[in-house]
Amino acid sequence: MAKILISPSKYLQGAGEMKNIGTYAAKCGKKALVLISQGGYRRIGAMIEESFAGSDCDVVFDYFNGECCESEINRLVAIVKEKGCDLVIGVGGGKIFDTAKAVAYYAETPVFICPTIASTDAPCSALSVVYTEEGVFERYLFLPANPNLVLMDTDIIVKSPVRLTVAGMGDALATYFEARACQRSGATSCAGGKTTEAAMALAKLCFDTLMEEGVKAKIALEAGVCTPAVEKVIEANTLLSGIGFESAGLAGAHAIHNGFTVLEECHHMYHGEKVAFGTLTQLVLENVPLDELEDIILWCIEVGLPVTLAELGAGNVTDDQLMEVAKTACAETDTLHNMPFEVTPETVFAAIKAADAYGRYYLDEEE
Repeated sequence: MAKILISPSKYLQGAGEMKNIGTYAAKCGKKALVLISQGGYRRIGAMIEESFAGSDCDVVFDYFNGECCESEINRLVAIVKEKGCDLVIGVGGGKIFDTAKAVAYYAETPVFICPTIASTDAPCSALSVVYTEEGVFERYLFLPANPNLVLMDTDIIVKSPVRLTVAGMGDALATYFEARACQRSGATSCAGGKTTEAAMALAKLCFDTLMEEGVKAKIALEAGVCTPAVEKVIEANTLLSGIGFESAGLAGAHAIHNGFTVLEECHHMYHGEKVAFGTLTQLVLENVPLDELEDIILWCIEVGLPVTLAELGAGNVTDDQLMEVAKTACAETDTLHNMPFEVTPETVFAAIKAADAYGRYYLDEEE
């Protein structure tokens, strides 16, 4: 099997870039459907409309219903066809991107992704994660191409809640460890091939950037400013993690995240927060050296990522519920089987319990 690396056609990151979206759209289509939340429209809808007013591309807005599920995808595909749109633009967060990508795929149009937050590595990928209407993980929809444009307006992202960018660090934290596991096992990546050295290098750069810049970026964001550390973390969360996970592969952390979606107690937590705890669980499964485990737990504590079940909202769940999490994580079609050794619901259950215990131990040490 060949090695494969895929990426978006174009990645743009800078202050004020959203003001140019109409110009970029006009190079790709005549009429764009902009998928956005009601809150997102209130904040930046006027800016987007103004940008299109000065371009040769018409625009239609539609509000996102809140879940990337089959019914929402089908609803929007019908709107694209009814309105005669030839471009789909997703503006907002991860579920909006996944929905916009799926809609563009079924409607056979190009797609632009314009994050208003840096909370996941979803923007750059040729992948949509589809959930049930109730928010339970259903399937991965692998797409034939990555987005035509990913546009990161740092002015907008800096105004988003700091917790969202920290959650993005949690999602990006998994990238190197899952890539390393896939390289060791020879697993097939999301791109449909073996891991390239380039993807591994980007995954490692992603990890190194988080360790070096993460705490600095969080503190700068809390002060409401964009510094070089913030710029680097936005790129790590989005581009480096996006290419890294897709072209090097997913393994334990994301499968364990998918397991946690069966617990209603965790539905209020962000994707990257659950992935961060999934990363700790994967490291326990791998029985990594104590120094490595300790460094990651202490970094998570410092930036504000959950290291215990209680911090995930699952402090009172039963062992039977945790076994359901473990069984879901071990689903035949999920990526836990990309680990370089056999995993079972029993070993995953034990790793979750141990990760929680380690997290509680280091939290006590920090107090």
